[in-house]
Amino acid sequence: MNQGTLTQEPRKSEDAEASGAGRVSVLFPLPLDKPFDYAWDGEPVPAGSFVAAPFGSREVTGVVWPSEEPPAPSNKLKKLGGSYDAPPLAPDLIAFIDWAAAYTMFPKGALLRMVMRVSDALTGPRMQTAFVRAAAPEGLRMTAQRKAVLAAAGDEPLSAADLAGAAGVSETVVRGLAEAGALARIEVDPDPPFAPPDLTKNGPSLSDDQQFAAETIGAIIDDGGHKAVLIDGVTGSGKTEVYFEAVAAALKKDPEAQALILLPEIALTLPFLKRVETRFGAAPAPWHSDLTAAQRRRSWRRVAEGNARLVVGARSALFLPFKKLRLIVVDEEHDNAYKQEEGVIYHARDLAVARGSLGDFPVVLASATPSLETVVNVDEGRYEAVGLSARFADAAMPDIRLVDMREEAPEAGRWLSPPLIDAVDQNLSVGEQSLLFLNRRGYAPLTLCRRCGHKMTAPGSDSMLVEHRFENRLVCHHTGFSMPKPSACPACNAVDSLTPCGPGVERVAEEARERWPDARIAVLSSDTAPGTASMREVLEAMKAGEIDILIATQVAAKGHHFPNLTLVGVVDADLGLAGGDLRAAERTYQLLSQVTGRAGRAEKPGRALLQTYQPQAPVLAALASGDRDAFLMAEALGRRDLGFPPYGRLAAIVLRSLDEKALEQTARKLKAAAPGADGVEVLGPARAPIYRLRGVARMRLLVKTRRNVNLQAYLSDWLKAVKIPGPVRLTVDINPYSFL
Repeated sequence: MNQGTLTQEPRKSEDAEASGAGRVSVLFPLPLDKPFDYAWDGEPVPAGSFVAAPFGSREVTGVVWPSEEPPAPSNKLKKLGGSYDAPPLAPDLIAFIDWAAAYTMFPKGALLRMVMRVSDALTGPRMQTAFVRAAAPEGLRMTAQRKAVLAAAGDEPLSAADLAGAAGVSETVVRGLAEAGALARIEVDPDPPFAPPDLTKNGPSLSDDQQFAAETIGAIIDDGGHKAVLIDGVTGSGKTEVYFEAVAAALKKDPEAQALILLPEIALTLPFLKRVETRFGAAPAPWHSDLTAAQRRRSWRRVAEGNARLVVGARSALFLPFKKLRLIVVDEEHDNAYKQEEGVIYHARDLAVARGSLGDFPVVLASATPSLETVVNVDEGRYEAVGLSARFADAAMPDIRLVDMREEAPEAGRWLSPPLIDAVDQNLSVGEQSLLFLNRRGYAPLTLCRRCGHKMTAPGSDSMLVEHRFENRLVCHHTGFSMPKPSACPACNAVDSLTPCGPGVERVAEEARERWPDARIAVLSSDTAPGTASMREVLEAMKAGEIDILIATQVAAKGHHFPNLTLVGVVDADLGLAGGDLRAAERTYQLLSQVTGRAGRAEKPGRALLQTYQPQAPVLAALASGDRDAFLMAEALGRRDLGFPPYGRLAAIVLRSLDEKALEQTARKLKAAAPGADGVEVLGPARAPIYRLRGVARMRLLVKTRRNVNLQAYLSDWLKAVKIPGPVRLTVDINPYSFL
């Protein structure tokens, strides 16, 4: 298929007769679990082909799907509208969608919609006019502007706008030269192909540990078949270079192979793309929510035809229509950002491993703090593992100390302890950088009235409003609601009685600026740097040494290398330990290990101070001692005793409704209908910790089973027996991560 003609308008069938015609089953990207049969008398349409078919009163694009359902009577079939000239979905992707739908308990069509989310990818864009330099005709009148255009033009096609911009002239000058014959017009596809990675290009020299790990994974790739392998390496050990070698090995083995590198956040994706381009001599195909519609269409089309051999993206890149996917890398595999909580609920790490199993290719997981699920899979022999126990280039791990806030308390109304203040003073005196970490956005997490105790919450919600003093607004981080901070309490009308409680990064920044007025201080959070460009600007300034003290949330905690950063101060190490989350301790260890790992990654040694009121907490003691394995062992024993994942299975059934009475009745009815089964325990119903959001009330039940129980089958039988009333919406979350 020629470049630029990936898709065409649907080919309409002619004289198709419903009676006696061939059948095709079509799955639509709608919340439907089964395909529909249609009549088709044209050439055979293979499974995975994109087609147009009547659905209700409109024509809808769908995909030809294997079906095990008995065919509908041929005289009742509607005619298929036609097929698209586009590469069909690969058989392993079809199998993956079927499997993922069954596992997540969402309709197949909802999963297919995630594949077909680029609306204009099938019809393709219009060809665009571009210009290249041609032999200037004799007698052509030359001006300074025309000379500038001809100097900027070459053999590489450029649009009139791009050529005019490069020459510093108007587009009229460009078009005038084209009319005169000095520029040649050519039609180009606005979605140019991606340059192939240079697989002859060598990466940087590897340490002995890196080389052993790369060779081990390379052997797995050479052997073929599916295996999941964990790169378990301390922060700064060079895990990325190891899996780059794995990518190169997979692409070298098969000239049509494609590889996917998953990253948990956009903030990591953008600078990482440059790093990939440096290593492989060509830019990878990107996939994340910050792309324009045209960029998303280009990546989708080129992935589908197999031209994009290396893709770097966020979790939804799993659902791109790869022609021949042969390797997936899940970087920072422990990261909670891989859990999709809206729409179809899934965990990208788990689905990546399943994608590799169904496609029969390896999956590489990488982390300095692997999830307990992954560690147990390694221990039980389901996954392979390679270890990197030392930092690259002999850099030392940071020295971590706990600051007992009961013994070394800050001044009244302040948040930084004397030891942390002294450490920042020392860094400033020698020109080294400091990071003050607090995973809480805004100025203060709670605003209440000193007179009546009223707490400011979002309308129709139980979520607290967070003060953002830089903007003088109160913001709900769950619903997005925002309002100016009122001058009086809305409950008792007391003027100037609303007071902030607790610190956020803005409040720590206020204290830091008062204490170190001459220091170059910056704040980094999704509020202060809401766009990827502004976030990248702060990160680059930190890397360049233009910031003395960075005060940041978790956006700065992972994947970044700041050569002159030698001190990390964790303002509130206890923050993640509260609540009923079964993974609270594990998440705290992972986050704090990652953020403290930013210190001392180059020649200078690093240190970290963790402010805590619970120095006896096992997770904090493990961080201070560096004994990760002991912590994981204790965490595993606790989960095993309780039968929680990964030693048991868990599902949440979440009910939502504007009608609280209907919600509570449905929850009780659902609990009463739960089938009795050996190895199954149903907990609840109970109100969600944040009961109302945007006026919608929420209740949940938890289903806990032994590992050998078919959880989805149990849930399916149970939910089929209960009719959920219209005002109530039910969602199933397999292996839930959020309990709010």
